[in-house]
Amino acid sequence: MDWTRQLGRYVVVMLLQVLLFNQLQLWGLCHPYIYVMCLLMMPITLPHNVDMLIGAAVGIIMDVFCNSLGIHTASCILIMFIRPYVIGALVNDKDRLNEQITWRTLGPEVMLKYLTILVLIHHLTVFLLAAWSWAHIGFALLETLVSSIVTIIIIVGYNALKYK
Repeated sequence: MDWTRQLGRYVVVMLLQVLLFNQLQLWGLCHPYIYVMCLLMMPITLPHNVDMLIGAAVGIIMDVFCNSLGIHTASCILIMFIRPYVIGALVNDKDRLNEQITWRTLGPEVMLKYLTILVLIHHLTVFLLAAWSWAHIGFALLETLVSSIVTIIIIVGYNALKYK
């Protein structure tokens, strides 16, 4: 694995998130969080505690730039905790020997399921924690749905360009 390329991709995606996508809020419903892609594309072979620490670090960085008081940290730690179980449920043992999670190694169907499950969990956690009230649960669910669809489309588009 080329760690410098991986780190460079993380920096670029985080800068895009902070400088562009955090400013892009369509109709007050759509808040694409593409930084999740960095966490979801991490190697399968990393130890679980390292996954959790990286998730916490990414979440803290996003909380600092979004002024969100731990919402992104909690969401990132949650998806990094759940990630090995989702991989175990979707990926067979032969594919788990691959170090990278990519469209080529997993295939488009499994990759789309993987992205959808974890992006929905991440966004649901972010928006429910941000709402923090049962009175706003309907709007939080609508934000989750719209933002998840847009985030998944952006991630799929990025990967389509990358692996073309």
